[in-house]
Amino acid sequence: MKTRAAVIREMQKPRPYGASLPLTIEEVELDGPAPGEVLVKLRAAGLCHSDLSTINGDRPRPLPMVLGHEAAGEVVEIGEGVSDLAIGDHVVFSFAPSCGTCPSCLSGRAALCGPGQVANTAGHLLGGGMRLHRGDERLYHHIGVSGFAEYTVASRRSLTRIDPALPFHIAALFGCAVLTGVGAVVHTAGLRLGQSVLVVGLGGVGLAAVIGALAGGARQVIAADLSPDKLETAKALGATHVVDSGDPDALAQVREVSGGGVDIAAEFAGAAKALEFAYESTARGGTTVTSGLPHPDVRFALSPTRLVAEERTLKGSYLGGHVPALDVPEYIALYQSGRLPVDRLLTHRLKLDEINEGFERLASGQAIRQVIDFD
Repeated sequence: MKTRAAVIREMQKPRPYGASLPLTIEEVELDGPAPGEVLVKLRAAGLCHSDLSTINGDRPRPLPMVLGHEAAGEVVEIGEGVSDLAIGDHVVFSFAPSCGTCPSCLSGRAALCGPGQVANTAGHLLGGGMRLHRGDERLYHHIGVSGFAEYTVASRRSLTRIDPALPFHIAALFGCAVLTGVGAVVHTAGLRLGQSVLVVGLGGVGLAAVIGALAGGARQVIAADLSPDKLETAKALGATHVVDSGDPDALAQVREVSGGGVDIAAEFAGAAKALEFAYESTARGGTTVTSGLPHPDVRFALSPTRLVAEERTLKGSYLGGHVPALDVPEYIALYQSGRLPVDRLLTHRLKLDEINEGFERLASGQAIRQVIDFD
């Protein structure tokens, strides 16, 4: 079949993206689902910094590629061997497909699936295949999803069935922003009732961490960013304190309001200075967790002596350490009960043809979460 899709053919095009057009809207060919795969009609897809990091070259990927990894849609065709989904089911995509049988999957760490990582790095689906092309030219899949398209084929292991009552433009956010942000604080860092939390970097993922920390019972949530507008948004979402992370006294401010340092610091800015700030903001025995993805060459220095003598913890968090099939429905239920106001992260809704302007808005810090509507 043919479908319209946003294709990236060259990284590091100059800004503004509305003029350089790093993504071109093309009519591409999409092969039907192989065994274990599903054809999905996209209904909504979010614009995320993980997409932007491929556009700007911080996260190199094989090209040409159909971008997009935070998405929701409707099942329209099922490949052989898929017995637990039906045509018409509503699904959310996961950008970390899990095979279900490798050591990581069997130990409950689906986000670290070995075969999934190999497939994502290669730009293939979990089974090793590629379904997108223009004639003889193959187009790579973006981390098993390629959600910036009217239709896509994905592994069944990349999909979670959801409540059909949930609007698609909200459902898409659960595939990345919610799992990554909420999970980093609640799951990876192991937030306990009454702890203090610092969130550094207030994009869609960071603000999801703010509402997740509040829902998880934090007594204090300090939000830090360079943008006054994002700090105001964090306050509106319930952050107890906000700090301009560019202020020379920012670290002192965090230590003062937290009584010497926070229990948990979560970093989502994807910058070494932000990670250092988060780490230095924790109290003795504190935990720093990062989901930021800077360029692979970026390094972060720390003192092993302080790490040991102060029993600090530094942890990475990928997809919040979640098993999407278990955790996405639970987070959706929290949203539906009013305890996790995910809808308040959404600042813009746009069409596929407006995608480059959307990424310029994201790069310039003028948006939190933007969603493409395909209806």
